[in-house]
Amino acid sequence: MDAVDLQFLRMANELLEKPSLTARIAAKVGAPVEKGLTLLPKKIQSTVHKATEKSIHVAFEVAASTMEKNHGKESNNFAHKAMVAGTGGLGGFFGPLALAVELPISTTLIMRSIIDIAQSEGEDISDPETKFACLEVFAFGGYSTSDDAAGSGYLMTRAALAKTFTDAAKVFIERGIANESAPLLVRLLASIASRFQLVVTEKVAAQMMPFIGALGGAGINVIFMNHFQDMARGHFIVRRLERKYGVAEVQRQYLEIKI
Repeated sequence: MDAVDLQFLRMANELLEKPSLTARIAAKVGAPVEKGLTLLPKKIQSTVHKATEKSIHVAFEVAASTMEKNHGKESNNFAHKAMVAGTGGLGGFFGPLALAVELPISTTLIMRSIIDIAQSEGEDISDPETKFACLEVFAFGGYSTSDDAAGSGYLMTRAALAKTFTDAAKVFIERGIANESAPLLVRLLASIASRFQLVVTEKVAAQMMPFIGALGGAGINVIFMNHFQDMARGHFIVRRLERKYGVAEVQRQYLEIKI
């Protein structure tokens, strides 16, 4: 691997292995998100679960239908942050009751940004494998290297999804991501949604803290968007390098960066 690409791989490693969304929100609002988690009643947790499932099911097709092909051009991260800030303000103002409306919109905007980043790294969004790779981003919560001394949280999550679902996902995504009747596709999306739900719960918990209102909700949504933009950038840098050097070589060097 040449020096330039090795630097890109180091950047991807830094983005993908950084602290979780919980830590990033806590650093910004100056309080542990766990306080907000204690404020979440079971009804709200149930709402989070249902909204997350719905969001994952519709996000790719809706987002892709609003995107122009932008192969290799710089992604517009700022515009997507600005849009998601508005939905966060709505959620912060109306509270958890707005979640069922706000989360699918926010998730679709995040997916739109993920697609934009994917294209900027040379991906073809009409390729079923790229569609699956975009969905994978929602499963990456962000990991602190101190939490996982034995290996990469990113690579472990990616391998866990691929081992069970990759081949089936390609087949069913070709038929359309909205085809919820395909059992293996349902299992694939449920697996991703279960990981994404943990991050969404942390976001909702932070928004429920007494001192965070509509403005705080907008700010948390920007952190939320920034988190997944980082995950997407790192993920698609790794994939770009894998296309050039091969999966085994890139992943070997990725792990060596952590040593």
